[in-house]
Amino acid sequence: MNLNSRKLKSEIEYRKNLQDICNKIHAAANLDEILIDLKDEITGLFEAERLTVYVVDGGKRELVSRFKSGEEIGEIRIPISNNSISGCSASKKKLINIKDVYDDRELAFIDYDLKFDKSWDQKAGFTTKQVLVVPVIFKNYLLGAIQLINRKDGASFSRLDEQSVTEMAHILGIALYNQKRMAKAKPGKFDYILKNHILTEKELKMAIADARRRREPVEAVLMSDLKISKQDIGKSLSQFYKVPFAEYDANTPVPGELLAGLKIPFMRNYVWVPLRKEDKKIVIAIDNPYDLQKVGEIKSLFAGKSLCFNVALKQDILNFIKLFTRKEKDLASMEEIISQLRNEDKENTEDEESFLYEEDSAVVQLVNKIIVDAYNRGSSDIHIEPYPGKEKTQIRIRVDGTCKVLESIPSVFRNKIVSRIKIMADLDIVERRKPQDGKIILKKYGGPDIELRVATIPTQGGVEDVVMRILAAGKTLPLDKIGFSNRNYNNFVRAIKQPYGLIFVCGPTGSGKTSTLHSALSYINNTETKIWTAEDPVEITQKGLRQVQVNQKIGFDFASAMRSFLRSDPDVIMVGEMRDRETTSIGIEASLTGHLVLSTLHTNSAPESITRLLDMGMDPFNFADAILCILAQRLVRTLCKNCKESYHPSKSEYEALIREYGSFEEFDKNVNIPYTDNLILNRPIGCNICFNAGYAGRMGLHELLAGTDRIKKLIQSNSPIEILRDQALKDGMNTLKQDGIEKIFAGNCDLLQVRKVCIR
Repeated sequence: MNLNSRKLKSEIEYRKNLQDICNKIHAAANLDEILIDLKDEITGLFEAERLTVYVVDGGKRELVSRFKSGEEIGEIRIPISNNSISGCSASKKKLINIKDVYDDRELAFIDYDLKFDKSWDQKAGFTTKQVLVVPVIFKNYLLGAIQLINRKDGASFSRLDEQSVTEMAHILGIALYNQKRMAKAKPGKFDYILKNHILTEKELKMAIADARRRREPVEAVLMSDLKISKQDIGKSLSQFYKVPFAEYDANTPVPGELLAGLKIPFMRNYVWVPLRKEDKKIVIAIDNPYDLQKVGEIKSLFAGKSLCFNVALKQDILNFIKLFTRKEKDLASMEEIISQLRNEDKENTEDEESFLYEEDSAVVQLVNKIIVDAYNRGSSDIHIEPYPGKEKTQIRIRVDGTCKVLESIPSVFRNKIVSRIKIMADLDIVERRKPQDGKIILKKYGGPDIELRVATIPTQGGVEDVVMRILAAGKTLPLDKIGFSNRNYNNFVRAIKQPYGLIFVCGPTGSGKTSTLHSALSYINNTETKIWTAEDPVEITQKGLRQVQVNQKIGFDFASAMRSFLRSDPDVIMVGEMRDRETTSIGIEASLTGHLVLSTLHTNSAPESITRLLDMGMDPFNFADAILCILAQRLVRTLCKNCKESYHPSKSEYEALIREYGSFEEFDKNVNIPYTDNLILNRPIGCNICFNAGYAGRMGLHELLAGTDRIKKLIQSNSPIEILRDQALKDGMNTLKQDGIEKIFAGNCDLLQVRKVCIR
């Protein structure tokens, strides 16, 4: 068969499918139902991603979506004007075929006022490209419009598509005209109440207006304000929808079989719930049985089964859902919450800020879930990273020192997420130009409260980053559980048992310095010892310690706190950080006058800490007299105990580890593990427990420089760092990497992770 023959056959098949669709529309008794049944055939015929059928609301001169194939909930209303594509087509009563809706020049060629409202794409998380719209007209009456969006092959809608959709619009126009003529005396939802003089027309209009203003169902206003009974409202709804009325009953059995596999947020958003099986039919309670999109979605969930719809009040349906699913909040997934957020964003545009406070709103659930999920994964930090434009907001968490992507959120919700976090942290939601700091305590259902330190930072593009540090709330880790080697443990314990002197723990941010200091304080904490701590912030609390939070804003800094401590009969003083000359001078002075002082430094190694302090202007003789030890620390990711794999390393791998250690002589002296056929190392694999990372948890790598007599003499002579390091190694110090290599041979970690946290 040649090319022309195939093309002709394809066109004949196309025309046949079009004729079938038009015949079904023409013969349909119920236009809405036939559109639901034909949606796949129509979109398939035109190879379109989405279909929307609009009808005209003459009173408001608007197009109203009567049927749409997208996932969004709620009707779409578009003014009949030249400002929108469908509105322009209806206004001009002519077909519009656009290749790229984001091409302003193409739109201006059709009409100077024509614009594409990009917010629809942002709200829906969908990208519109090609659009074909044809007005539905019969006897010169504008009755609606048919809109096709995006050809699946990315091409423009063809001339054949234009002819076919015009033909379909003509058939649809006849159907709409006939339906409109038959619906002149359209009944209302509350006719029963009006006809029985329970309510006047004026009272009903006022109730409808109040309901719109208060964003409540009309039925709720009728019951609360006008004291109309639920039974009368039920009779009126039943008469209008021609289905039974279902009223909430707390004794209704849970239809477990019917609920299996259903998503709770989906039922809440669409306002429906299965109630029971009755005469081989599934009884469904729904707030609007005439909402064909909802009905179609529900039917697709119970494919092949007979359904019987009952009408019910929205609040009663939500109560049924709560009754049937006692733990619905725990079941919502991130995707379901985002879906709910899209629906709320569409339906509640007038008072968005109120949804930042309502506990059941999707943005509140979303932020809570981000925090709880991060907490459950053992995260130390949560990073909210918005980007300008349409790029998604990235949620990253730091687990065991490494950042991982937790979730990506559509860009349209970035401001709501940041504003909700600001509200929780008691920050100014209007201020977006300056950094802000705050604190959150999240009441976690069924577990301990989660405490977070919050920082907001304005970033490029007019957006704000948020970083939340999850503060440690557990017990202090025992000193013998933080990963010390025997030598380091014995030397460190010997130092903290001294009655006076100076101890430093050094390392970068997030290396566990404060945790190690608290472990040390826990070791010496007893009723005979008075311990003061100055911290910023107080992250770990211990009974027996008098802990103070410094506040730079009011001038209460570490130096001020230390001066106060010295007047408060201390035995031990712990200072969160010695970051300036004044604080360090007071610390050295305190250690020389009979107090044990512990603090941290932001330096990379133990010998480097000495030169840093001397460069700050410390007296080398006083400092040498005061120093007991300096502990450099890093946290290395450990292999997952559940899935790590044992293996026999090759000789070359063994020798490479020794070279990383330093030399064969040093290795034989300190480690002395020969290469044999029985030598076993471990490597990562990945499992559900470690989220397929191969690593779970962290342990310390340590470099402990003891304040020996030789080191003190070198400090007094202001010796350079190389000489200090050489002497410390002679005194028995292991470098951070050497400690890491020893932990590799112990089966705790691998070389990749050791290299990530230390150089030497």
